Amino acid sequence: MPDGAICGACAQLPPRFDRARAPLIYDDISRAMVLGFKHGDQTHATPAFAGWMARTGASLLAPDSLLVPVPLHRARLFRRRYNQAALLALALGRLTGIAVVPDLLIRRRRTPSQGTLSRDERQRNVRRAFAVRVGCAGMLAGRHVVLVDDVLTTGATAGECAATLKGAGAKAVDVLTLARVNLPQAA
Repeated sequence: MPDGAICGACAQLPPRFDRARAPLIYDDISRAMVLGFKHGDQTHATPAFAGWMARTGASLLAPDSLLVPVPLHRARLFRRRYNQAALLALALGRLTGIAVVPDLLIRRRRTPSQGTLSRDERQRNVRRAFAVRVGCAGMLAGRHVVLVDDVLTTGATAGECAATLKGAGAKAVDVLTLARVNLPQAA
């Protein structure tokens, strides 16, 4: 999608982040790959994923930006053993030379999986779930942040993270994910 273009879902309900990009549409073809990466310890493709994201998100990736992954709650991180968003952000940082702050955002409370929730339920689920780590707010003042995650579905998580980052001083928050769900427009 060209810069300045807005998808139908975003035109109906403007997001709290500024721009979003993803190299893959989350569909039957990409789903197995993304879920294997997220839940199946199939992290070997992380450098390739980061390369795809860097090319697709080139217009978002300014040298003075900060790359910040969407955090997992510590209980989920313990079960999964890795944060897939952090792996993507770190690989993007290595590839582009852009600073990565993997622990800038924290998930303050445990939230149920968003997988089966509606847009409204997702927004309620993540409301006030994120915070900027104590002592990190200073690095956000006037900065451009690229929020990194694996899948952008309704934008509830990305929107809540963006609002948290902007509330702590970030001037703009863009979102770069591996895949994006194509949402139908409301009638």
